[in-house]
Amino acid sequence: MEIVSNIHYVGVNDRTKTLFESLWPLPNGVSYNSYLIDDERVTLIDTVDSNFFELFLKKIQSIIGDRPIDYLIINHMEPDHSGSINLIKKFYPNITIVGNKKTFEMIEGFYGPVGEKVVVAENNTLELGKRTLKFFMIPMVHWPETMATYDIDDAVIFSGDAFGCFGALNGGVIDSKIDTSIYWDEMVRYYSNIVGKYGSPVQKALDKLKELKINAICSTHGPVWTTERCKVIDIYDRMSRYDSEKGVVVAYGSMYGNTAEMAELIAQELNELGIKKVVVHDVSRTPHSYIIADVFRYKGIIVGAPTYNNQMFPDMEALLSKLAARDIKNRVLGFFGSHSWASAAVKRIEEFNTKLKFEVISAPVDMKHSMKPDVAQHCKELARAMVERLDADLKK
Repeated sequence: MEIVSNIHYVGVNDRTKTLFESLWPLPNGVSYNSYLIDDERVTLIDTVDSNFFELFLKKIQSIIGDRPIDYLIINHMEPDHSGSINLIKKFYPNITIVGNKKTFEMIEGFYGPVGEKVVVAENNTLELGKRTLKFFMIPMVHWPETMATYDIDDAVIFSGDAFGCFGALNGGVIDSKIDTSIYWDEMVRYYSNIVGKYGSPVQKALDKLKELKINAICSTHGPVWTTERCKVIDIYDRMSRYDSEKGVVVAYGSMYGNTAEMAELIAQELNELGIKKVVVHDVSRTPHSYIIADVFRYKGIIVGAPTYNNQMFPDMEALLSKLAARDIKNRVLGFFGSHSWASAAVKRIEEFNTKLKFEVISAPVDMKHSMKPDVAQHCKELARAMVERLDADLKK
């Protein structure tokens, strides 16, 4: 599939993997994108997961036949993109690998001796014949070696995992030729799950690339963005600034339904007080991937859990640990819990917030045994405190 003249998509779809990084659900699969530039010096940009090498090689050979590949540019070293390096070298033994200093440290660590190589740095260029490529270092988006490769002539940016999303490609590759509706939520989930911790590096990368004319964004996951490239950049910009909508995520764990009753009452009160965007998640049933994405979307989060073995309910602790690992900023937190004989969950959530560093809106609600009128009132007060805090933002 040709993106622009002599730039071809040679990536593959993975519809069998159920968990990305063995963590994040893939209901629509995922693509591993690679690109081939057919110029005087044939250039391959990134590879694919080694499980798909045979198909990958067939696609390459359908374009260049028996011609050699001169350069392999590695923008990102995660194995779903670099995994076929040694296999490519077997078929194209004279290939020259192009990357930055950190790239080659990782190649040698993962795959052994490199062979012929070109080490590039910020603003270096590479002449292919009719085309000139320029390199930009975008470290920690989301590994330290990550870089972007820019085709000066056609204004195409090969961005590594930046601007990527979950979801296999259904027939076509270019956004203007396919239905992109399934990819927007998957982009939010991909960013929040995979890139989320690195908001500051993403902002630095966006600032570095904003002066470039960009006609097409060729990421390593998801569609090639042309007509909707500005929307894609805007999503990454907003999420990396931890921008949020007025809304509340209510996430809870419950063993026998009592903590769930608190969560439902809080959600109902939020809605009655005017919050339209309320999402409720049972942390034992909803994959945490989706909850994390909603926390990136909305300003407010209210969490609740029962005490379990004198600790926080394990699935809630797991969720909070994942949230803390993403260093999400500018969120407000309410929390609640329940217990039968010894209260611990509320205390543990409060302690955990030293890692989250969210703004706490009010005193927590701690229920003993089951719902009573005073507990119901405190749940409503917690919801009201959240609404007042969210409304205060609108008055600034």
